[in-house]
Amino acid sequence: MKTTKTRDPRRWSKLVVDGAKQTPSRAMLRAVGFTDADFSRPQVGIASTWANLTPCNMHINELARETEAGVNKAGGKGVLFNTITVSDGISMGSPGMRFSLVSREVIAESIETVVGAEGFDGLVAIGGCDKNMPACAIAIARLNRPAVFVYGGTIRPGAERRDIVSVFEAVGGHAAGKVSDAELLEVERTAIPGPGSCGGMYTANTMASAIEALGLSLPDSSAQDAVSRNKRDDCRRAGEAVVKLIEAGILPSDILTRKAFENAITVTIALGGSTNAVLHLLAMARAAGVRLKLDDFTRIGKRVPVLADLRPSGRYAMSELIAIGGIQPLMRELLDRGLLHGSCLTVTGKTLAENLAAVRPYPKGQTIVRSFDDPIKRDSHLVVLYGNVAPEGAVAKITGKEGLSFTGKAKVFDGEERATKAILAGKVKAGDIVVIRYEGPRGGPGMREMLSPTGAIMGLGLGDKVALITDGRFSGGSHGFVVGHISPEAAVGGPLALVRTGDRITIDAVRRRIDVDVSQAELRARRKRWKAPRAYATRGVLAKYARCVGSASEGAVTD
Repeated sequence: MKTTKTRDPRRWSKLVVDGAKQTPSRAMLRAVGFTDADFSRPQVGIASTWANLTPCNMHINELARETEAGVNKAGGKGVLFNTITVSDGISMGSPGMRFSLVSREVIAESIETVVGAEGFDGLVAIGGCDKNMPACAIAIARLNRPAVFVYGGTIRPGAERRDIVSVFEAVGGHAAGKVSDAELLEVERTAIPGPGSCGGMYTANTMASAIEALGLSLPDSSAQDAVSRNKRDDCRRAGEAVVKLIEAGILPSDILTRKAFENAITVTIALGGSTNAVLHLLAMARAAGVRLKLDDFTRIGKRVPVLADLRPSGRYAMSELIAIGGIQPLMRELLDRGLLHGSCLTVTGKTLAENLAAVRPYPKGQTIVRSFDDPIKRDSHLVVLYGNVAPEGAVAKITGKEGLSFTGKAKVFDGEERATKAILAGKVKAGDIVVIRYEGPRGGPGMREMLSPTGAIMGLGLGDKVALITDGRFSGGSHGFVVGHISPEAAVGGPLALVRTGDRITIDAVRRRIDVDVSQAELRARRKRWKAPRAYATRGVLAKYARCVGSASEGAVTD
């Protein structure tokens, strides 16, 4: 463990519990189990995102207890507290999905609030679903106290290797008459067998991998089954590690450097990760005071190939990647080829290169992670597009399997529900470009994920025949020719608001362009006639979010 500075291990907790003046504080803490000895130990907050409303987080309190044991064994005093989570998979396709991205801000602020109020000297945050994971990282960056992030782990596949995306795509198959009522019910009953995050390289596994690459998690934390001895051991070791970080004075600001974020982008691309990584890494970098832009994804993506053949566009589940060694062998090869910054400090107290020094390569004959000589795509699948539809940028997920360009006529829908209804009713045909607007950070509000319409398109067999563009975003489970995060969004008068059904749109991943074939004069005339839609919410958290949130091109942050 490297020491970067001399630091009082009780810098924050002593302000709460030392001296006669703080006798009331100690009295309160004795009631929750503190002993005389505990007041002389560094206090570590353990943020649990447990909730019995989603399989992603249903087991996390057990992991939090393991973490507490690790902290206490190492000489600290672990203190458990909880924060909220919401389920993307359950709220998907409904008005409730508007609260999903909002929850990232609520969770980050709640963790920051508790740690700040209680005077914890360090933090272990345990996340298991799409928004609580980047939220934990944002809180860690803002607090800048010694901290470790622990991933709750991935779910195991259901019957016939099914997962949550299998269910969404079965809905489309059912609409097409390819899946019977009985078959749909069978998929529903067998796709989600127990605890853990969605099982492909969807947003949860993408963010876990990115956070490990950042250096905020212990090695292998991102690649463990939710229900496993390895995950329990990871939690105990995280508890021990945070105490060592406190003693060494290593802060998140020592770890969360620009080079660390470049490492996270590199690993995300090599794994074929979710477009949500763009949104979340931009927000996390802002919290850390690191200047990161959309164009950094393009710059790095030009030299990093997609190597992992993982769902949704690939064949394999995260549990199958775990079985051959997780992401560490991939990171070692990226490092050996000069694509990772090995000098970056991590929560082990060692550099990334030191962590990877003894990592063995993948077993011979495995087909999950391709060689650099035979990549799935020679450059990034996360393609940042600009054009007269997206002057501030948009993010496409293009693996190459869908082709590299698409031209078609727009079918415009104001809102996800109208689009999904039309798709399932057979009103979207081959050659169409589905436009879903007023779903951006402000317009939604909350920038809903479009897994329901993209899942329906795939289930109907139109995945290679239809494109979909939106100022909303996509689930990590979405695949096909899809473009999201279109900025400026329609609700603030972005050009997407001016597109009409029948307009010809071209998406070109090679030139990195997205344009509508309408003259500037006509667009100006349409703008004069355009009126902003009525706000979805006028009070409460959604209204507050809509007033505060910024552009998706900058991470959709509220500060």
